[in-house]
Amino acid sequence: MTRILYVEDNDDNVFLMKMRLEMIDGVEVLTAEDGEAGCAAAEAERPDLILMDLDLPVVDGWEATRRLKANPATRSIPVVALTAHALSGSREQALAAGCDDFDLKPVDFDRLMVKIDRLLAKREPGEA
Repeated sequence: MTRILYVEDNDDNVFLMKMRLEMIDGVEVLTAEDGEAGCAAAEAERPDLILMDLDLPVVDGWEATRRLKANPATRSIPVVALTAHALSGSREQALAAGCDDFDLKPVDFDRLMVKIDRLLAKREPGEA
């Protein structure tokens, strides 16, 4: 079972992403509505991959990613940043914060799946 944590505060985005991902055999989607809850869920659940919205309440996605990558228990979990703000430098900022990849919203699901598959293939079997 591949477990993906989706950290997103927009209920419509959560519904659509969860529906699309869970149509894939062997995928379970966990959710958190802000960066602080996302960090707690990542440490407790140890997902295989995290989809991280960058514009989040409480703790934004950049800071949440920095915290995840600083924590020995979660640093090896790949993080894909997702944002609707296609500003110059957003990708570089996300990667500098520790994200392993970056994608834009609205999400092109096929393009996102290529990134997810690539990141999951790089992980060691049983790596948490």
